[in-house]
Amino acid sequence: MSDHASYSLYRVPLSARLSLLNVTLIRIGQMTSLSQFMLGAMLGHAMTFEQAMIATLCGTLILELLSLGLGIAGAKEGLSISLLSRWCGFGRLGSSLVGIIIAVSLLGWFGIQNSILANSLNYSTNNWFGFSWAAIISGLTLTTLVAFGVKALNWTAKISVPLFSLVVGWIFFLLVKDHNIINLITTTPTGTAMSLSAAITAVVGGCMTGAFTTPDISRYCQSSKHVFWMTLTSIVIGEFIVNGIAILIAHALNTHDVVTIMGQTAGWIGLLTVILSAIKINDLNLYSSSLGVASAVEGLTGKKLPYVWLTITLGCIGTILSVLGILEEFVTFLTFLGILFPPIIGVMLIDYYIIHTNRKILDSSRQTGELPSLTSIPLVGWNAIISCLLGSVVGATTDVGIPSLNSLLSASITYWILCTFFQKK
Repeated sequence: MSDHASYSLYRVPLSARLSLLNVTLIRIGQMTSLSQFMLGAMLGHAMTFEQAMIATLCGTLILELLSLGLGIAGAKEGLSISLLSRWCGFGRLGSSLVGIIIAVSLLGWFGIQNSILANSLNYSTNNWFGFSWAAIISGLTLTTLVAFGVKALNWTAKISVPLFSLVVGWIFFLLVKDHNIINLITTTPTGTAMSLSAAITAVVGGCMTGAFTTPDISRYCQSSKHVFWMTLTSIVIGEFIVNGIAILIAHALNTHDVVTIMGQTAGWIGLLTVILSAIKINDLNLYSSSLGVASAVEGLTGKKLPYVWLTITLGCIGTILSVLGILEEFVTFLTFLGILFPPIIGVMLIDYYIIHTNRKILDSSRQTGELPSLTSIPLVGWNAIISCLLGSVVGATTDVGIPSLNSLLSASITYWILCTFFQKK
């Protein structure tokens, strides 16, 4: 597939846009991952059903607003998040930094999910492969799928999303058939208690990368209305339904170890759930990571890397790190990235919808289907960089409130003040 065919460094033309069903299935595949199931079980083990669902509601409201804001911009411009950031305050080199952050975080999740998938394959074959070979096989297989571009993602989602839903429903039936639903809802959790603020932070942090990379999918949407229904449908299914089921399962079995629940309770069905979940989310992890690196290299050097070879290289790196076990210790850093992403989103939304720094050149170039000239933007958007750094510090050091929301609001307000001040000057 050519670089232009994958649109990693170009606008997606209207002729290449996908149907609402296709983009929604891809997005649902992102939201209904094993990590989402584990998050719900963690909430259920530490909170009552009511408390856990309130945390889910508050967290998803934040995620929906951010996803919708970025998603509409991505659909209107036909640009990935890495390209969009160039003309939303960060400049040429600043957007390269955004691309690097995306690549590092998503490669981390690729390694973690691939390790889970490898363990499942190894478990199902009675350790016949061994973890290392299982990780190599699963990692390279996923890399091959992503190298075919978004069409491969589309077919993967079409196959795996319905099957995943059926499997989750079947597991839920097996686990609750001997329990009263009302009793499960009113059960007092036995795990270590979690505050509402901490739970909301977990919900937001667990899906922040997905919210941030919404334009990578929404650029294939045909309209803003499609973006709305894509994000809303995926959040209802991924957050409320999957989370709700996982919360009740945690109450029923008095544990938050969902991988063990699936493997031991449902056998091959449970392992199939793990495998399908890892395939779906890692398709999107590696796909968005490739877009981020492509944008970063093009911004720094002016060279456009071949999409297929770039994807294969990143997939091999993620697979090697998974085999070495390094990314198993990467979770803390990924959690920290949950504080870094919201300031970037806040700056982009303020710039695109309020400041309108580059809206005129975006509008004019959209008519021709081309990207605006790089000479139209600064090398580095210092206002954006300063605002993001300040927002991240506030999110990491403030104990009151929700860290992700604190960093988001701090960066957004700071960016608006800086831009307003310098514009007046």
